[in-house]
Amino acid sequence: MLILILSGFSITLMEYHFSIKNHLQKMYICWNNQVEEPQLSAWFTPEKRPDVITTTDWLAPVIWDGTYNRRILDEYYEKLNITIGLAVCGYGKLRDLYLKPFLDSADKHFMVGHRVIIYILTDDFNKLPYVELGPRRTFKVLPLLQPEVWQASPLNCLSSLYAHLQDDVHHEVNFLFAMAVYQIFKYDFGVETLGRSVAQLHAWWYFKKPHDFPYEKRATSAAFIPFGKGDFYYHHAIVGGTPLEVSSVIKQYREGKAHDAANKLTSIYESYLNKYFFFNKPTKLLSPEYNWDPNIKTPPQIKCVKIAWQCLDGCTTPFIGEQVEHSNFSSEN
Repeated sequence: MLILILSGFSITLMEYHFSIKNHLQKMYICWNNQVEEPQLSAWFTPEKRPDVITTTDWLAPVIWDGTYNRRILDEYYEKLNITIGLAVCGYGKLRDLYLKPFLDSADKHFMVGHRVIIYILTDDFNKLPYVELGPRRTFKVLPLLQPEVWQASPLNCLSSLYAHLQDDVHHEVNFLFAMAVYQIFKYDFGVETLGRSVAQLHAWWYFKKPHDFPYEKRATSAAFIPFGKGDFYYHHAIVGGTPLEVSSVIKQYREGKAHDAANKLTSIYESYLNKYFFFNKPTKLLSPEYNWDPNIKTPPQIKCVKIAWQCLDGCTTPFIGEQVEHSNFSSEN
């Protein structure tokens, strides 16, 4: 009997070893370029959209409809056999009202043809909506660390994601997007969005100048950006990149929040996010087409809305928490 138990234990260890080895081999192939990465010029044609900003001052691409060849990127990432993560936080009324439309639309449009793990952070596993996923897609439900702490929900959601990133998630995916639940995918959200560090341009502020951006103005805050400085205003709704990069964003937010709390200050997650990207320039930017607010009159620059923002006036999100205000939109530069 002892021999049988030991044999079974040995088999389990061997299976675990080969599982880890297989995952590390995939990661090695992905990050050590045994499959040659296509040059930016092979798939990105910014000259096709002269009406918008398509390249930043630090030469990062800004992805707009018509500027990319997804087929080339699909072929590249298929050879790497990557897995892409999508994390969303849903609790209470947010879960009941917004989670199912988000998941249904993500299943239809998010990274079609590639292996996807959807991470749902929630306070009650029993109240999750039923969603039938397509091929190569799986769910993983993760608990919020402190589901009863409603006032600290944005910090709680991101801290929970951070903890799960350290434990499991970073072993399971090559890229990860953390998204707010108040969104509905309207069109294909594909591999053209993948990058080491991915930021979403805010629809409300894209046509404004840096001195108009609602950055944190208090110099004593960890989120402070000097007046007139900054490049763009980034939306909290979509943050992506490698698991390491997403962890870095959350880590700085947690540290900034703790610093400000010690000084009896508070600021929204989006302010800390913009401070992070002010010093750590994203390697890829998503145009407002990837998160457009249908309450705003659609200007001619918006050719194809990938995701529609669903947050109503005065609502809060699990990745912000505080109230947000609409800007006075202008289509003039």
